[in-house]
Amino acid sequence: MKDSSLEIDGLTHLKVRANGLNFHVAECGAGDRLALCLHGFPEYWISWRHQMPLLAELGWRVWAPDLRGYGETDKPAAVADYAIETLMDDVAGLIDASGAKEVLLVAHDWGGIIAWYFALRKIRPLTRLVVMNLPHPGAAAPVFRQPRQLLKSWYAFFFQLPVLPEKLIGARGAGVVGQGFVGMACHPERFPEEILHLYRQSALRPGALTGMINYYRAFLRGRGQRRQHALGYPVLEVPTLFLWGEQDRALSRATSEGTEPFVRNLTQRYLPNASHWVQQDEPEIVNAMLRAWLQDEPVPRADGAH
Repeated sequence: MKDSSLEIDGLTHLKVRANGLNFHVAECGAGDRLALCLHGFPEYWISWRHQMPLLAELGWRVWAPDLRGYGETDKPAAVADYAIETLMDDVAGLIDASGAKEVLLVAHDWGGIIAWYFALRKIRPLTRLVVMNLPHPGAAAPVFRQPRQLLKSWYAFFFQLPVLPEKLIGARGAGVVGQGFVGMACHPERFPEEILHLYRQSALRPGALTGMINYYRAFLRGRGQRRQHALGYPVLEVPTLFLWGEQDRALSRATSEGTEPFVRNLTQRYLPNASHWVQQDEPEIVNAMLRAWLQDEPVPRADGAH
């Protein structure tokens, strides 16, 4: 199955030059209101397959790029090429290339790290921000120092090793990538074999695994996290929707709590039966929340949430 066979009405594929790289961008919808969707690890644009039609229906031109190092986008080899500041410049370059007059930033996992800092540093004006299963860096900082969360984050430290992570993840046709989705999902049926095949093939593109893992190397070994922490966490003024799948095995619920003092206009919802892959695991619930929030209606709570 090829990417182009995903059944999304009006889906097109673009090559966009931004911040010195060629980005592959999946596009849906039209107009000068841009919804820019930033995926996480080890995903690429198809992680937004359930949200793109909704956002287009609501009047947004949706861009879901493969971030640098992923999919069909360029893959620089050096760790320094994945500094958080460079990743933020990528987002700025994509926004500039779009010519949009209004920007909604939607992000998950690693995309969420980029999005929080992009909004905090006011790199470009944002109308709204949506972050899924990636905590605000200021709110989560104390929790990340606790033993329980350090154990959950073991893979980030493993990724600091040279070469070995790429070899292990790439072994047996990148089987670990598919296992990561199905093994962590609350609803593994949401990850059929054709989708898992696309994820594995994307990870096996030349240079992709090194690029994907270099995000972690640049953030920790390259001290990107320390640089950003030193700049502080001013109160974020952008209206923000913060969604959290509670069955996240990589990030504890505690990392998502205590966000209110850091965001002036915050709407936060928990999904008790969703995993880290929240927007793919329970797309109907996520989409209902997105629709209500973007239309300034009361945002529903998931059944069983508190």
